[in-house]
This record gives sequence, C-alpha cells and structure tokens, in this order.
Amino acid sequence: MNQPGFFDLDERYEALSKQGDPLEVLDRSIPWSTFRPVLKKAQRKARKSNAGRKPYDPVLMFKILVLQSLYNLSDEQAEYQIRDRLSFLRFLGLGLEDRVPDATTIWLFREVLAKAGVMERLFEHFNGYLDRQGYQARKGQIVDASIVPAPKQRNTREENAQIKRGETPPEWEAQPNKRRQKDTDARWTKKHSQRHYGYKNHVNVDHKHKLIRCFDVTDASVHDSQVLDEVLDPGNTGADVWADSAYRSAETEQTLKENGYRSRIHYKGKRNKPLSEHKQQLNRRRSRVRARVEHVFGFQENTQGGKFVRTVGIIRARAKIGMMNLGYNLKRYAWLERRRHRSSASYG
Repeated sequence: MNQPGFFDLDERYEALSKQGDPLEVLDRSIPWSTFRPVLKKAQRKARKSNAGRKPYDPVLMFKILVLQSLYNLSDEQAEYQIRDRLSFLRFLGLGLEDRVPDATTIWLFREVLAKAGVMERLFEHFNGYLDRQGYQARKGQIVDASIVPAPKQRNTREENAQIKRGETPPEWEAQPNKRRQKDTDARWTKKHSQRHYGYKNHVNVDHKHKLIRCFDVTDASVHDSQVLDEVLDPGNTGADVWADSAYRSAETEQTLKENGYRSRIHYKGKRNKPLSEHKQQLNRRRSRVRARVEHVFGFQENTQGGKFVRTVGIIRARAKIGMMNLGYNLKRYAWLERRRHRSSASYG
C-alpha cells in the first residue's frame, strides 16, 4: 500500500473539479458572507452567556442547512455525510483535521433560526441580492401550492377531534415525551382521490427567471386560493397572474382587477356545463406558462431529494420548507449566472 502523499488531497479535489462538482460551482456563485449579519443577530439573541466552547461560525452552520435542503438530509445524515464526503468538506471550507458540527449542534442552530423567524428574512435578503444582480421579478407571476408530507400521526379519532378544536388530549399532558413527538399543526387533505398528511408550500414564481419570489406555509388542509393574497408579489414588473383553476372565483377575479393585475387563471367547467372550445384553448395556452412552476416543484422533488419534513409543528416546518425554497433559489441563481457568463463569452 502506498504511503499518503502531501498533495494527495489536492489531487482528489482537482479530480472532483474536473468531473464538475456542483457544490464547487454553487460555492463560487453565492456571496455567503452577505448572510452573516442576519445569522449573527439571531445567534446573539439566543446565546445567553459567553461561557463554554466558542460557537461555530454562523455562515458555516447556514451552509450545512443548505446542504440539508439540497439533499434532504436529516441532522444525523448531514453529520455523517460531512465526515464522509470530500465535496461537502470543501463546500464548507473544512479540512480533514477540523471539527465537524454534530447532529445536535445542527438541530440547535436550526431551532434558533426557526424560533426567531429568520428563514423568511434570509429568503428576503437573498431576493434583494437577486434584484441588485439584475434578476428582478419580470413578465408576471405564477402561483401554485404543493403538498409537503410529514410523518403520519397515529392518533385516535377522539384525539384528532380534540386537536382540530385546538385542544391538547389530557393524557398527553401527563406524558411530556409523547407530547413532544406529536404534531398538532399538520393536517390531512385529499388530492386526486388520495389522502395526504402534512403541510403546503404556497409559492410565487416569476415568469422571466423562474425564481421563487414569495412563499407561505400552511397545513395541508388549507385551500390553495386562501393564500393567494399572501403570495402575490407587488414588485413584479408584469401584471399577469397565472394559476390553476383551483384559484378561480368571482371574488378572486374582482380582487385581482382592483389591484391592477390581469388574471390568467385557468377556467373551470361546471356540472352539465363544460368549457367552450375557446376557453379550452385559452387554458392550453396558459398551461404552457403555468408549467414553469411545476418545474420548480419537480426540481425540489427529484433533485433536492424529495419534499418531506421530519420536524414537529408548523414553526419548524416553515423553517425547513423555507430553507428548501431558498436552496432552490441558490441553485437557480448559480445556473442563471453560468448561462449569463457563457453568453457573454460567446459574444466576446
């Protein structure tokens, strides 16, 4: 067996780069230091004393959350993969000799951000950066929602009825460990005759760049149309709003018109009153644009390791789903930048 050489690690990294390490591309594309002020502020509020071991750099911890969002890793899996994969170590700026945050440290850091509501601020902070880089929201907006499954709860009917009334089953109060494992915020819903349990990720994607501009998280039972006002983006330069037929109602059409938007929401037929050929053609035309938001959900499902939260409660679910949306935007921005640089080089 050959003795390890001084340049062996550099050669391994060089080989990864030649094979097109996507994390190296992402690391070069994103100005990670711009997130530091928001992260440090949340960390300072949570830290009650300066005693004990010095905390990890917040940007390092944030990048670990990004890895989790891109590969849908649990805290334990994230710790293992960082120790095991050279691409993860390089992305985080760690050497083989450096300490790696353990699963508990990762969990605690995310808890700090979740309870402080920082994920939304991080998302908005990066959207501001996108605007400054020339990626303003343009050509209208596409609104849709996707179910994000959560671990199913094995409750009795009486317990579920109490939860829906906003009550906590009395027997749970006597068992705090059991209570901590129970998600009283997630709900069941039915889609395409199948039942789903968890939350909903309501997003607004701009037509021009296919970036998520606004999002909201609710339990899965909330109808898509109920969140339309919350996810509309007044900063989009286009007036068109695309959405599927679930969003269409006379009230929605009137609200959009009063606020200066042009409705491109799908028409829907009624019982014994099918859509005319003209409206069917309009729907097909609108579907070509609306499909762009399906690309976003498809990326999250197939490339980011699937849409699933392992957390308990809507506060943590909002943080995890918000991180998933931000992870998508980071990857999308890196792709847009590569395309822009290739175009500039070809014209040069």
